Amino acid sequence: MSVDPQSTPQSMSRPAAVTVLGLGPMGRALAGAFLAAGVRTTVWNRTPGRGAELVERGTIPAASVAEAVAASPLTVVCLVDYDATDAVLRQDAVEAALKGRVLVNLSADTPGRARDTGRWAEEHGIRYLDGAIMTPAGTIGSPDGVFLFSGPSELYEESRALLGALGGTHTHLGEDVGRAAAYDIALLDIFWTAMAGFTHALALADAEGVSPRELAPFAAGIARILPPIFDEFAGDVEDGTYSGAVNPLTSAVSTMAHVVHAAEAHAIDSGVMRAAEGLARRTVALGHGADGFSRIAEVLRRR
Repeated sequence: MSVDPQSTPQSMSRPAAVTVLGLGPMGRALAGAFLAAGVRTTVWNRTPGRGAELVERGTIPAASVAEAVAASPLTVVCLVDYDATDAVLRQDAVEAALKGRVLVNLSADTPGRARDTGRWAEEHGIRYLDGAIMTPAGTIGSPDGVFLFSGPSELYEESRALLGALGGTHTHLGEDVGRAAAYDIALLDIFWTAMAGFTHALALADAEGVSPRELAPFAAGIARILPPIFDEFAGDVEDGTYSGAVNPLTSAVSTMAHVVHAAEAHAIDSGVMRAAEGLARRTVALGHGADGFSRIAEVLRRR
């Protein structure tokens, strides 16, 4: 795995042209970043007119997907999921136009779907990289963007110059084309469960007379203690130690129960916290009450 520094238009030469398929908020941001870097940018979107502002700035609209991919040596596709990319790409004319060219898929889906797309690309002579964007559309073209890629390392190195126009940091995660999606779903798991916890906390606090803005600085304090806990848990799980010396699972179960009881006293749905509490209680019942919360990761992997 290689972590690449930010690539800038000034520091690296790049191919003369790129195609972007899909002009949702993220696709428009990608096309705009390429255009701002001086790259000839062809665009296509299923719904006509969505890229009007980009066309005014200088992108070239294509009448069809096949025409769009034929216009550039490298195509970036950014659609809602791989059902959408399959519908757009798996057509005879498009497959023929893509043959021998580079396809970088920045759509989101599962690792299995990424590997399936990699096999399809190989069968049709398409040079394929899978990728994930880990930051919002507003970060594209800035130092704050975070991009993950997986697939053939030589193809990634060949494509780095052009992809550098997107700004931010770029990490190649390995030859297995599904690894970018694997990182993506694991990181989204953290994000969305954290967002569920925060919105639940806002509702609970508000029910107790604590306004969202009053709570927010203290919530930020909780966020600041998480990075070292992440490192500790990662070591526990990888090494199989699961230390509960500081906070054993039996103690964690008690505090989670307090949250559930307080919320449900206000008729606030506590399904997410009840699920977490249930996992902790099951782990305790298996004889791991003296272990740390990280033991749950091992229990979840049991069949």
